[in-house]
Amino acid sequence: MSEHEPRPHPLLPVLLDAAAGRFPRVDGGVDLLPPLPGRLAAVVSMTGHAFIATHRAAAAFTDLVPDGYGRSLLPAVLHRLAGDGGDVGVLDVTLVHPGRGGGAQLLRRRVDLDGHPRVQHARALRRGVVVYADERAVLTLARGLAGRTELSIEAFPGQSGARRSIDDALGLVDAGTPVFAAVAPGNARSLRAFLAVGFTVLGSEVIIRPGAADTMLPGQRVGGSGS
Repeated sequence: MSEHEPRPHPLLPVLLDAAAGRFPRVDGGVDLLPPLPGRLAAVVSMTGHAFIATHRAAAAFTDLVPDGYGRSLLPAVLHRLAGDGGDVGVLDVTLVHPGRGGGAQLLRRRVDLDGHPRVQHARALRRGVVVYADERAVLTLARGLAGRTELSIEAFPGQSGARRSIDDALGLVDAGTPVFAAVAPGNARSLRAFLAVGFTVLGSEVIIRPGAADTMLPGQRVGGSGS
């Protein structure tokens, strides 16, 4: 890593390890991590362990007793992370599949779709967003949560067969590089498409945008871990 490259967020190796089948210990614990770039907060929950990225200190959650068995995703915890005027994002399933390399067969890069809602959503949360499309769907590839490679997709009205577009997109990423996706469980059609392509479920996640007035207090420090 060069002196000019930002240090990876500590959540990134957790996600990459899980993608390789090395999951965190199943102990009900919660690791408290620094906030994400842009002051975003997040909760990532896997089997028996959770991770909370936030500017808040562990003491801010003592009364809520978050744990690795589901309590870290309680509405009260998410609203505490958001603070006054903040925004709690959607609960998503965290998915992963290795890239294949070799390029896409049907997808083409598009620079004329910046106004598409899927593209605008990606640009609000991710960095380095690149837009692709075929006749069925618009896709984005970007640096998402903690800097991971992240794919998102939205079918055009009246179109189906998104799994072919997802499968094609894997060719846009170097072989073996984990490609992550975050899909709302209620979006059953999209979730089925990702699973049909072979994506693996790692856990669940929520991204939170804290309110503008919700800033770190003097002397407040993020701890290493807690529960």
